[in-house]
Amino acid sequence: MDATGDRTADLTVCDLVDALPDGVVIADADGLVTHVNAAAARWLHVPAAEAHGRPLADVLVLLNTEGCDWVRYNAPYGSLRTRVGVPEQSWLLPDGHEVLTAARIVRDADGAVVRVAVTLRSGRGRERLDRERSDLVATVAHELRSPLTGVKGFVQAMLNRWDVLTDEQKRLMLTTVNADADRLSRLITELLDVARIDTGRLCLHRRPCDAAELAGRVVCSVGAGTSRTVSLDVDGPLEPVLADPDKFTQVLTNLVENGVRHGEGTVLVRLEPTADGAAVRITVDDEGRGIPEEIRRRVFTKFWHFGQAGGSGLGMYLVGGLVGAHGGTTEIGESADGGARVAVTWPVARD
Repeated sequence: MDATGDRTADLTVCDLVDALPDGVVIADADGLVTHVNAAAARWLHVPAAEAHGRPLADVLVLLNTEGCDWVRYNAPYGSLRTRVGVPEQSWLLPDGHEVLTAARIVRDADGAVVRVAVTLRSGRGRERLDRERSDLVATVAHELRSPLTGVKGFVQAMLNRWDVLTDEQKRLMLTTVNADADRLSRLITELLDVARIDTGRLCLHRRPCDAAELAGRVVCSVGAGTSRTVSLDVDGPLEPVLADPDKFTQVLTNLVENGVRHGEGTVLVRLEPTADGAAVRITVDDEGRGIPEEIRRRVFTKFWHFGQAGGSGLGMYLVGGLVGAHGGTTEIGESADGGARVAVTWPVARD
């Protein structure tokens, strides 16, 4: 046996349990604690040596929101003989922090309890998930409210004053309502794509696409809705990219709109082949303040915001997810004018 094998053989079961990141408390058939690993001892504020031989209820000091302790609530020694475990539950430590517990009840052939093993896991992960869900709800509510208010206001005005409004006024109101409806539809699409990216269920319909043509449409569409200059520069002939055209358009629209929202002056979209010809490089430059290098790695996280400009905070998360799903890459840098540069490499279609 090699040296590694010798060291493994020297480790006891207690050593291995102490090495676990989760807390473990084990009690015998009489409900007396036989082992508390290092993590559990730290969380329960009970020295491991002092816990041995004490009743489980005295060591496992966990309370629920109603003030009931874990042992009395779950009654592992007084339950049905067919019961062999306790599912994951949320409990509070003596210091008020949340832990998630689960238990295994070991029984003999007659159904008598031989051993009870309780695991404790930090609840911070769930707290973070709950915060993300709350952020998502708040973001959705905020983003939906603005266009819905516009739709409601214009529709109500047309209903109340239809006879006195001119055709031009009606056309303007309906155009605004249509734009707000498009904004709502896009937000819903973004939310669905976020959910699909998170769960690995994103469905892509890839086919060879003309990147320059799609980029031209995006530049015209975004440019028509802003007083800022949005320009397109295509460097040389480009091979078709392999992309879902809707997702390609969504990615580039998010990048250009971010440049308009956060930057100043002209937003320049540039397309060029990579040196090896395997991809098309797409860069979107603005003339704003740029993105500090120390926070660039956070740009592609959900609900990321920078500066005072609004937005759902999902755009760049979607960009990173959609480009990655196509096999491309996304990088944040600095433009020649000191603003932000987002560079995307998109694989070309190969026979």
